[in-house]
Amino acid sequence: MADRKQIFLKESEKKAFDQKHRQIILHNMAQYDAAAEKGKKRLAHLEMLRQRAYSIKHKSLWQIEKNLIEFESNFQRNGGRVIWALDAESAVNEIIKLLKSERIEKVVKSKSMTTEEIDLNVRLEKKKIEVIETDLGEFIVQQAGEKPYHIVTPAIHKSKDDVSALFHEKFNLPENSSPQEVTAFVRQHLRNEFRNAEAGITGANFLIADTGSVAITENEGNALLSMAFPKLHIVVAGIEKVIPSAEDLDLFWPLLATHGTGQLMTAYNSLVSGSAKNGINSSKMVVILLDNGRTDILAKTSHRAALGCIHCGACLNVCPVYKNIGGHSYDTTYSGPIGAVITPIMKGMREYGHLSYASTICGACTEVCPVKIPLHQMLLLNRKEYVEAGLSASSEKFQMKNSTRVLMKRSWLDAPKSGTKNKVLKYFVAKQWGPHRMLPEAAKKSFSQLWKEQNLNKDE
Repeated sequence: MADRKQIFLKESEKKAFDQKHRQIILHNMAQYDAAAEKGKKRLAHLEMLRQRAYSIKHKSLWQIEKNLIEFESNFQRNGGRVIWALDAESAVNEIIKLLKSERIEKVVKSKSMTTEEIDLNVRLEKKKIEVIETDLGEFIVQQAGEKPYHIVTPAIHKSKDDVSALFHEKFNLPENSSPQEVTAFVRQHLRNEFRNAEAGITGANFLIADTGSVAITENEGNALLSMAFPKLHIVVAGIEKVIPSAEDLDLFWPLLATHGTGQLMTAYNSLVSGSAKNGINSSKMVVILLDNGRTDILAKTSHRAALGCIHCGACLNVCPVYKNIGGHSYDTTYSGPIGAVITPIMKGMREYGHLSYASTICGACTEVCPVKIPLHQMLLLNRKEYVEAGLSASSEKFQMKNSTRVLMKRSWLDAPKSGTKNKVLKYFVAKQWGPHRMLPEAAKKSFSQLWKEQNLNKDE
């Protein structure tokens, strides 16, 4: 298998120099920026709310065993079933077992990054189980044969012309169909799928310990329909989604909405507390609690706060690297700053440690995070671990070692003439500096020399 780092660099370069791609991304993200800025202004004392959210998540993660056991107990008391899955393989196997036991051959699925993480669609289709994505953005990328591009807006990389061309090809819609016409078609198309599906699969925004409930927030109503029509509802949720109380939702739901889409609240917010009892629509509900590397993050106290992420996507939207290279370049479920923090821990530093270098360390991600995750600091810690594990390139080690030697000696910085310094930069630094950045030229006089001259003149 080709080196992931080299593939990442190649794909990043390709996307960064794709003018059409950049134009679409910058246009779509500019609309988000305007909406998010407006939404945040409607929250009084935002900084206090962020600190409170951080505190609740911090406490919840330190008490995660207690909270999960409480959730399981209360959810089962409500008539639901909980299955613990150590990894992606066991989670998928349990889901297949559930579907096979009910002889289910078609499922509808609402937006869920956790199911993307375990590659559920591909695995189910190999077992001849049809999977229909019902979120509009997810439906678009599914028809395009792609993975979601963004945590919140899966098809943010596509223009309206791209979408209309896709639906003309796939469903013979008129060319240049408007977004309204595409949306109306998808709505009508999916209604039949909801009616005919025998199982619905959703994710969870939060798991509520004290009520044993699953909290799901959405804007389209497709998650509600995925739960309401089928006889089996399967929830796939990471263990970090648990929070202590339903009362905490009055904080987390507005924060998620404003930072995710700029809304004060999303259109639909549901609390589902177990299987339906009696009645015509009697159904079963099962929650798959997924670890899949999360306990590895919990074990690193320096990174534990990263599991407090509420998946609003705000850190992606402000990241200058993400805006240039796009979501698919990362080749991971979780892209952007949060993905660069957690993926090397969850999937291995050797294969994914390079993602921690896909950052300017400008701190914008930390500044915008609604639960105050210190993302840029965690990226630096990842880089430190990457180097200490001996995974950095020998050329990088050579460069850093010798740069340190030079920069630590004032006499070396001051002695050579600027022409000599520029030759050193050209032959020893240019390659590491990169082919697409202009190498700066050394000044004729160092700062130290200018300082001495200025102070000497003052004395005179």
